[in-house]
Amino acid sequence: LARSCLMEIGDEGDIADYRIVESVICSNRRMTYTSVQKILEGDAAETEKYSELAPMFREMAELAEILHQKRQKRGSLNFDFPETKITLDEQGDPVDIRPYPRNTATDLIEEFMLAANETVAEHFYWLEIPFLYRTHEQPDPEKIQELETFLKNFGYHMKVAKDGVKPKELQHMLDKAKGQPEEALLSTLTLRSMKRARYTTECMGHFGLACKYYCHFTSPIRRYPDLQIHRIIKEQLHGKMKEERIAHYNDILGDVAKQTSAMERRADEAERDTEKLKKAQYISKHIGEEFDGVISGVTGWGIYVELPDTIEGMVHISKLPGDYFIFDDKNYRM
Repeated sequence: LARSCLMEIGDEGDIADYRIVESVICSNRRMTYTSVQKILEGDAAETEKYSELAPMFREMAELAEILHQKRQKRGSLNFDFPETKITLDEQGDPVDIRPYPRNTATDLIEEFMLAANETVAEHFYWLEIPFLYRTHEQPDPEKIQELETFLKNFGYHMKVAKDGVKPKELQHMLDKAKGQPEEALLSTLTLRSMKRARYTTECMGHFGLACKYYCHFTSPIRRYPDLQIHRIIKEQLHGKMKEERIAHYNDILGDVAKQTSAMERRADEAERDTEKLKKAQYISKHIGEEFDGVISGVTGWGIYVELPDTIEGMVHISKLPGDYFIFDDKNYRM
């Protein structure tokens, strides 16, 4: 049993029509991202195995690309940071760490989720009933000023209007840096100049996605804000959103937004700390070895370096003799 946003999408990626309904999901196959990716890459054996579904997957991939291009055109930011896959042995010790690559199969699901989240948020905004939105505010001018100054050192320029920088301008800069040695560094610094997204009762838009309306609708089984709005959606669908229930949600949603934002930060910190612990345990077995890495951050006390397997560490300035760390124009060598 579910609640679904059924959308009709045109050739240009516009939502032509939609319905938010109670639904029943009948699962015919339990697919995996790996299997779908093989089909999209033309793997004959996998395509034959799922011959009745393969045409649908190809059509989904085509639509996802249309949606992606539409988002890019309006200025939505795309940070391509790989997730980390950590393999543990039976004792919980890390035996392998490597990037967890994104592919077309993961991207197509992401595009459909974004479209559903936007559509649901806009629908309930215009209904003018209490709701929980996902908000990403405009960056602080000081942070953008610092970023702009740093970018100039690498030969990049950014237009900053009186009302702040536009996400499209940031994405334009990231596109220019794509494939360059400084890409990872500039992407990281750009991300760090952003504010944290949070949950609010006001629809204030999402800067990173360059959209006016956004919420978290697609994951009610694992994320509480989604579950909260599913309760609201159910009551609205059944005609129960009367004055008493509106007053109830007006009373509680402010605290829900504050609490869920705080718990999200705590969960993120716990995940990062656990990941750092396992990475430290893993790399401690390789002390004395040499690795190639990319500079991912620069501070007054040293540089942060990220290895190809996503492990990041700091090299203190005391460990960097003058002839060891060299800037020339916008390139750097170690």
